[in-house]
Amino acid sequence: MLRAMRVVWEALLIMLLAIFSKGTGTKSDGTISISSSHCLSWRLAVESNNVRGWRTVPTQCWHYIENYMLRGQYDRDLDLVLQQIFAYLNDIPLSNDGMDAWILDVDDTCISNLFYYNGKRFGCDPYDPVGFKAWALRGGCPAIPAVLGLFTKLVETGFKVFLVTGRDDETLAQATRDNLHNQGFIGYERLILRTQAYKGQSAVLYKSEIRKQLEGEGYRIWGNVGDQWSDLLGDSLGNRTFKLPNPMYFVP
Repeated sequence: MLRAMRVVWEALLIMLLAIFSKGTGTKSDGTISISSSHCLSWRLAVESNNVRGWRTVPTQCWHYIENYMLRGQYDRDLDLVLQQIFAYLNDIPLSNDGMDAWILDVDDTCISNLFYYNGKRFGCDPYDPVGFKAWALRGGCPAIPAVLGLFTKLVETGFKVFLVTGRDDETLAQATRDNLHNQGFIGYERLILRTQAYKGQSAVLYKSEIRKQLEGEGYRIWGNVGDQWSDLLGDSLGNRTFKLPNPMYFVP
């Protein structure tokens, strides 16, 4: 009798452990892994700006972010945002005074740093300012095709396009201009980089000030596109903002 009860209890214990393992992602060695569904939830929270001030991608989500960026979902998400932008763009009543403006961020909006972040475990490694500067100076960032198409449409339509970036004006201006030109970003009104006057400011404050200056010059900002929430918060945001996906890093 006791032996039979023991067998039943052992069977129940095995079943409970199996259920627990399936629900939490427990491995055979007893460690608990973060499931892809957790990393999906983390990415959603990042994109909706509910997770702020994060420094690195959770190590457990390294391969999830790698798959997201490289296996099609990033491109599909990007294309959906661009569809919304074009639908909005087509309804804008463009004036004839040459003061209708559009703002685009540069890094991971116009040109991609995906090759660089591939070597940084897709954001799991801490930000490396020296390494990123060396990468940017090479001028090898490829265009993001969907955004290049938007840029071309904006210029052809008659918008004044301003490329506003947090890159350092003193050290990266020429490399950035050359990179953009080589990738087909030709015909923009102005490339604005961070000068000494804005050193130490958050991206929100810096970009707000730039937008205020443009409005002070008489420009009407119809659209503002960036991959970071700091591109799209603050003052003088424009008529509409559009957030592009980027789960690899956070810029305050």
